[in-house]
Amino acid sequence: MNLSLIVAIDLKKGIGKNNDLMWHLPEDLLFFKEKTIGQIVIMGRKNYDSIPHKYRPLKNRENVILTKNKNFRAKECKVFHSFEECISFYKNEKKRKIFIIGGGEIYNIALKKNYVDTMYITHVNKEYNADTFFPSFDIKKWEVETIKKHEKDKRHEASFTVLKYTRKLR
Repeated sequence: MNLSLIVAIDLKKGIGKNNDLMWHLPEDLLFFKEKTIGQIVIMGRKNYDSIPHKYRPLKNRENVILTKNKNFRAKECKVFHSFEECISFYKNEKKRKIFIIGGGEIYNIALKKNYVDTMYITHVNKEYNADTFFPSFDIKKWEVETIKKHEKDKRHEASFTVLKYTRKLR
């Protein structure tokens, strides 16, 4: 099983405010869609709730929600109550990639427990006064490759760079 995460962060590592996205970057949304389409996406319940109703579950992806709430159900989604339970369920997955798509608590658990092999991080060149942040990680443990750069323009309020982080062999 190969576990990746995908996230966009501002200059202060902010990922959200009031359980919502802070920016509108169409080319980054397209990158997210292209990477995750046909794959498995794991998210926390708050992250799921932040997706507008008309877009959930995310189309053409297997949506997985992590929540401590044993009574939580979501149409056309798999629900797990621990990261370990979820990882165990997908341990033999070979055909599809598994992406952690947020939020902050889920990213934190995944990185702390060393579950993640690859990270796609969009670095947005602006600060947004976030209230939720991406956790710190030891950059020395990762190989970094630039995937895409996009300048600020009429459709994009900020420039951004997408970097791929691949865990160095342990």
